Amino acid sequence: MDSLAGTESFYEADDNRRKRMLTIAAVALIAVILLGVWYAFAHSKGADTAAGGAGGAGGAGAQNVPNVTVVIPGRVSVQAAIAANGTIAARREMPVGIAGEGGQVVRVLVEPGQWVGAGQTLAVIDRAVQSQQAASLAASIKVAQADADLAQAELERAQALVGRGFISKADMDRKRATRDAANARVRVSQAQYQEALARNGRLNIVAPAAGLVLTRQVEPGQVVGAGSGVLFRMARGGEMEMLAQLAEADLQRVKVGTRATITPVGTNLQIAGQVWQVSPIVNMDTRQGTARIAVPYSAALRPGGFADARLVSGTEQAPLLPESAVQSGPDGNFVLVVGADDKIERKLVKVGTVTDGGVSIASGLTGNEKVVVLAGAFLNPGDKVKPVVQKSSQ
Repeated sequence: MDSLAGTESFYEADDNRRKRMLTIAAVALIAVILLGVWYAFAHSKGADTAAGGAGGAGGAGAQNVPNVTVVIPGRVSVQAAIAANGTIAARREMPVGIAGEGGQVVRVLVEPGQWVGAGQTLAVIDRAVQSQQAASLAASIKVAQADADLAQAELERAQALVGRGFISKADMDRKRATRDAANARVRVSQAQYQEALARNGRLNIVAPAAGLVLTRQVEPGQVVGAGSGVLFRMARGGEMEMLAQLAEADLQRVKVGTRATITPVGTNLQIAGQVWQVSPIVNMDTRQGTARIAVPYSAALRPGGFADARLVSGTEQAPLLPESAVQSGPDGNFVLVVGADDKIERKLVKVGTVTDGGVSIASGLTGNEKVVVLAGAFLNPGDKVKPVVQKSSQ
């Protein structure tokens, strides 16, 4: 028993020694780690202190100032263009209605979109009654002419008897009056017949001039008259125009003859046009006026449709910037410039002509500023930068 107890005491002592050794090793390891951390921190702090002594207090701050590409645009000659929008309309719209007494429509010969010539029949009106009236008047001419021939024959016979004393002078005067009255009735009948023919000729609805049919408001079987209103609308010669709405200031820069380029909405077409009339008044509510731009016929131009216009009103000297330099905000277009102290400033500008070469600035810049070309979205007013001047392509 004593031998067994001694063996157990030996193993317990050995186990305790192992635990103490593990504890000592763990403490030593932690101490080494802490020493390494302290050494690294102290070494880093010493290096920063040395760098600070070598480069000065502002050396670290200078490393954080970003390089920014800027351009000094100057002023170049650019086309002075004005952007506008408006509606398409027929330059000379012709409303066509009933010119005669009207009646029942028998046939309609044209459809919207068709070209017609001057005097071409657009719709045929029934004329059964009017034709009979014209025939009656034609017969009355023959009756009147027969009476006139008889009166002339009687007058000639009376003249042969005057020398023999069988006819008095008074009778001769009456026979001449009868002959003259008969001839007058012939002329009256002829005039009435021509009047009937003219009325019948105006029964049909015809085109007053050559042009393009825009609308049709009549169908066969419809009874039309003087109060029927407009039955067809035509564009004379197919000529179109754009009613461009311009601001009051822009209206002053537009003259008759100003060139323009029209782009109908929904298309990529560019149709050349020319201003032929400038509104003499300005709308008091919108402060806008109308410039009427004449354009040739195109299937893409539909009266009542919407279009954009670019009017070239000459040339002007203005700064020209890359499109990336111009940004938009709630207050309008703006650019970022680098001031004298190398800090970012924000300037509101008015954009002029947009071309393949860039964007012209109508107002807001003199052309001598250092304008940020790229990375404007990552900069804020007041940021300090290092400007790198890029040579202008202009």
